[in-house]
This record gives sequence, structure tokens and C-alpha cells, in this order.
Amino acid sequence: MTAIDPQTAKTQPDWLSIPLDQIVWKLRASRTRARNSIAKSAYARELPNPEVAAAVVKSIYAALFPRHGGGQDGTDEGIDYFVGFKLNTALRSLRGLLLQELRFSFAQQKQDDTAIESAVASILQDFAEGLPDVRENLLSDVRAAFDGDPAAQTTEEILLSYPGIRAIYHHRLAHELYRLGAPIVARIIAEISHSATGIDIHPGARIGGSFFIDHGTGVVIGETAVIGERVRLYQAVTLGAKRFTVEESGALTKGEPRHPIVEDDVVIYAGATVLGRVTIGHGSSIGGNVWLTRSVPPFSNIVQAQARSETFESGGGI
Repeated sequence: MTAIDPQTAKTQPDWLSIPLDQIVWKLRASRTRARNSIAKSAYARELPNPEVAAAVVKSIYAALFPRHGGGQDGTDEGIDYFVGFKLNTALRSLRGLLLQELRFSFAQQKQDDTAIESAVASILQDFAEGLPDVRENLLSDVRAAFDGDPAAQTTEEILLSYPGIRAIYHHRLAHELYRLGAPIVARIIAEISHSATGIDIHPGARIGGSFFIDHGTGVVIGETAVIGERVRLYQAVTLGAKRFTVEESGALTKGEPRHPIVEDDVVIYAGATVLGRVTIGHGSSIGGNVWLTRSVPPFSNIVQAQARSETFESGGGI
């Protein structure tokens, strides 16, 4: 047994000196304050688990794209079985997440909770029946990425590795849930993608088909943004709000249209910032690092003001 140097021993943390009882008490007090800020019946509800949501997203991806999601049997019957299994697994778990969200939100709003089961069933059915359309939209996004990126070699490469496609896949699922009345689960799915790709798309944003985000990191698309068909964004583009309406209580007004409308066939280059409920007319091109807070007509070409070069000598310009 090795002897412990008394000097070394003095530097070791003494866990017994930490006032755990005081910390536990303060944590309880914090929970009590939080509990009192919302309906007690809502506070007690179990909330949707992000890890379960991530598993749902993964299973749905495998059902939509079985060759890319792990399907091994090359026959139509084998693939159908795999797809059915993945869908059954995903929808069963999603049902649990929806029940948790609606139990919480109904209690918070003091609504009659006898309608929860039927509301969940309705959301789940509409979501499931919309998956073929989601897949078709995603295929158009993949084709837009292939056509718009000279570095892309195959559509398989795009589906398996492009962060912009991963982000729009998550968004298309999240938007359906948001639209159908499950904003918490939708936001969880959106943030899973945000953490993985650096692309932040609010699930409320409406995005048309053949959408391509090239490179992607730093892109932000706000809740009430509306994006048309065949739109292309580059990295660090922001479609944000210019200002927020404040209610008499001082709280921000929720849900007002405050983000841009981007019409069909628009390209917005890296670092551009478009703020407010402005409209970018179809066929327009917004140059890199442009700061735009006004609407522009169709087929506009907006670039930065030209930089002016000056020569300063003998202290000139100080």
C-alpha cells in the first residue's frame, strides 16, 4: 500500500465539507417557485423526452429512405416489411410524445383533458398520412442540392452527408407536427437538427420544395418566414425579425408575421441578413453580407455598396 504524502492529501477535495443539505434545500425552493408560476396540474406532467424524439426521427428516416437507413433485404417485400416495422416503431413512440405534450398543454390551459386521446389520434393519423408527401418534397430538395452544387457526385452522397439536407429533413417533419398542433415536440426535433448542423430553422417556417442550403452553418430562419419554390441559401444567412411588438404588460406579442417572405427562384448568398416582414421578389439575387430591411421587386440584384479606396499620407485620415 502506497503511503500518502501529507502535503498532497491537503490538496484533495473534502466532499464532506460541501453543504449538500443547503444545496438540496435551495434546489427545492427553486422548484417550488417554478411550480407556482404555472398550473400545478401541468407542472406534475411528464414532458416529451428529446432522446425519444431523436429515435423517432431516425426511424422515420429509415422508413422514408430504407436503403440509406439500414434496410438490408433488396426485395420489394423485404423493404416493405422493414418500412412497416420502422413506421410502427416510430409512430408508437411519437404517440407517447404527443400524449405527454398534450397532457401538459391541456393542463396548463385548463382545458378538458377528455379530448386528449382523440386529439393525439388525429395528429398521429394526419402526420402519418402526410409522410409520402414529405418524402416527395425531400427528393426535390436532394435534386436541388445535386443540381446546385458542382461538388456533389451522387444523390446518395447528399442524402447521407449534407447538413443542409439533414436540416430540411428535420424541418419538414417538425413543420408537420407544428402545423398539426404539437409545437413542443416539433421544437425538440428542430433543435436536434440545430445542434447537429448549426442550421436553426423554426418549425413554424413555411418552406416550398426544391430548397437547398449550401454549406449551411449559421443559417437562421424565423418562425413566420415564408419561402417559395427553388430557393437557395448559403451559410450564415439570416431571415429574421427587425422588431418585436410589445403588449401593455411588457411581454412580447406572439405569432405576429415578422419574418421575410422569399418568393420563388431566389438566391441569397453567404452572410446576408434579411430582417422584418419584407418580400424578396421572385428571381432575385441577394449578395453576400448584404443587410436588407426593405422589400425588393422581382428579378432584383442586391449587392453591397462598392468599397472606396483612399490613400492617406503624412498623418492624413487621423
